[in-house]
Amino acid sequence: MVEHLQRYGVISSMKVAEVMETIDRALFAPDGASAYADSPMAIGYNATISAPHMHATCLQLLEQNLQPGMHALDVGSGTGYLTACFAIMVGPQGRAVGVEHIPELVASSIKNIEKSAAAPLLKEGSLLVHAGDGRQGWPECAPYDAIHVGAAAPEIPQALLDQLKPGGRMVIPVGNMFQDLKVVDKNMDGSISIRSETSVRYVPLTSRDAQLRGY
Repeated sequence: MVEHLQRYGVISSMKVAEVMETIDRALFAPDGASAYADSPMAIGYNATISAPHMHATCLQLLEQNLQPGMHALDVGSGTGYLTACFAIMVGPQGRAVGVEHIPELVASSIKNIEKSAAAPLLKEGSLLVHAGDGRQGWPECAPYDAIHVGAAAPEIPQALLDQLKPGGRMVIPVGNMFQDLKVVDKNMDGSISIRSETSVRYVPLTSRDAQLRGY
């Protein structure tokens, strides 16, 4: 899977390749699924695990903000796959926090992580997964060097901008029918710069009730 993404130019970073080889996607994919296929997969509760090329893209966009000792937030952490990748990158001195509003997914993601190379970080407490409304972030571990949002917001939530550290970067899909993956940089003076990286298609960032109703 990783070699395929390298061959097609999606992964150019050795660090990202190494992390995606370390965290085995098969441990996080639904049973019987083609874990290494480059496509998103349904994980129940009207949620998905993103395609590997999207995970790779987001890891590369955030790589400089996932250095050892840094703090990362994964909103809509789902299976826990990307949260585990973040934890490996920031290491035991850092902090990787997943926030997911479906409690059953939180429970299963913790089980997935316990089977993975990130298990020691979960045990030591540098990797955490919480049940909560990700649109509010997770203030207890803020500010964050890196924030990833795994569902499309109609606009960038103010709470997430507030929890982004100066010098930090957020990657978030924004839009309704038509979505762009936005790269949001908070400059050292606190001002915000936003650019569009690519067109994407994500499930909506919404309330738990709306998600369970099928939006």
